[in-house]
Amino acid sequence: MTARRTPVRGLADLTPLTRVVATPWSRIVRGVGLGQHPSGFDPGEADRIRWSFARLRERVDDAHPYTRFAAELAGTALEVTQGEPLPAGYVAGRVDAVAATVRGLTTPYERVTAASILLTTVSTLGLTADPHVAARVGPLVRETLAAVDEIRPDQIADENQGRHGDYERVAAWTALLLALAHFEPHELPVVPDDAQVAAALASIDRVPSPFFRGRGGSTLLSAVAVLGGSATVEEHARSTLAWLDRPHPAALQPAFPSAMSPAFVAAYPLLTMLNAIAVSGHLELLDAGRDRLAQATDLIAAMAPVERTHMALYHVVALDNLGRLDDQLPDLDAFVEDVVGRWRSIDPGRDYFLYGISYAYLVQLAYVTGRSDLVTDTMVERMVTPFARLGATPAGRANRPYPFAYVLNVLGELGLAERLYEPRPAYGGASAFEHVVDHLSPGGRAEAARLYMLDHALVSWALRQRPPGSPVPGRIGRHRLVGVHGEPVLGST
Repeated sequence: MTARRTPVRGLADLTPLTRVVATPWSRIVRGVGLGQHPSGFDPGEADRIRWSFARLRERVDDAHPYTRFAAELAGTALEVTQGEPLPAGYVAGRVDAVAATVRGLTTPYERVTAASILLTTVSTLGLTADPHVAARVGPLVRETLAAVDEIRPDQIADENQGRHGDYERVAAWTALLLALAHFEPHELPVVPDDAQVAAALASIDRVPSPFFRGRGGSTLLSAVAVLGGSATVEEHARSTLAWLDRPHPAALQPAFPSAMSPAFVAAYPLLTMLNAIAVSGHLELLDAGRDRLAQATDLIAAMAPVERTHMALYHVVALDNLGRLDDQLPDLDAFVEDVVGRWRSIDPGRDYFLYGISYAYLVQLAYVTGRSDLVTDTMVERMVTPFARLGATPAGRANRPYPFAYVLNVLGELGLAERLYEPRPAYGGASAFEHVVDHLSPGGRAEAARLYMLDHALVSWALRQRPPGSPVPGRIGRHRLVGVHGEPVLGST
């Protein structure tokens, strides 16, 4: 199968943003790095995005305020990217309207996440060229900083409640700092001061689970490094690696909807920390406590093949960012062919997590390594047809937007999102999108913990409507990784 578009031709094409935020987890679950791989404005795709939000809002009846925010933001992005002249002051008014939906969100974590996406959108679409929009950046940053302070520990109501601690605060700081990294310093009248950045980093140590501390802390460390705090990052990265090595009680180990091996549980935080090391430029940490690359290789080998479908993308991108891909995976093609080829034995309808999102990771691994040829029509067909079966249990129904959002995002990147909008016998003649949305509970309340992921996938699709090759703005667009570019990491200027 030939994709309508190929996001990148291989690892050498990755932007600094993609190197920092490379995986579906960051984009779909945390809402950072949305809109990567711009493809140009397509009127048909724009209409489909608008239709999708209209259908979704009709079903949830605005009981899910985050969907209202996402729809307003996506609509604004589509108006801007279509390229037609807009009246003076119009875009600033649209930014005000989106900001109003942000203020209407229920929790401070949601407000920080949404405001960070709005800030990123303002910069990514070049809206600060309008002085009326630029004047709104400072007040929005100030409000968002205040909202971070309102986040309280252990507020995530899921199977891991009690293991998170300040995990939401870590994620919120990550989203905000990465949003600010999309701006040049002169564009930001308000920035976190040194004490606030120190407080953000200190929140990593208040995440009790090693899994969540490593996975969440690594992205925050990367964000601080991009903003010029590489020296500060070294101490926290070293202490986090040491924490991962310690024995931990079983009560702190994460719970998953699928049984996961100890190798997977250990590899996820380690691989994300390896990427943070690459982003910060502190390659000496690869030998902190032990040989971290050998440890990663052993864990990848020890996990089940279906677990490897998730972790291979993290592994490959981290190794490339570290400049160690050639010596650690000398036959990259063979590795990618083996991992991606596992789709033939993986049923994405078996569960919503381990199996349900595995194909999205496989597709992205294929295209970032220049092997989009491995994504076959049969593979895509299996991606778009399991959602009726995923609704066979209450847990599957409540979590179905999770895998659906992953699939929508990655197929959209390949220009194949229409496959989710075509009538199919698997859904009684409806499309996959219609089936998932029309079978939401009243108001989407049962799916509320996952529905925002679909919002993020649609927003990312809208942001990809900007011209192909659009540069990543701000300091993150200028960031250089020592392992890739052989240059010093840029500071804050």
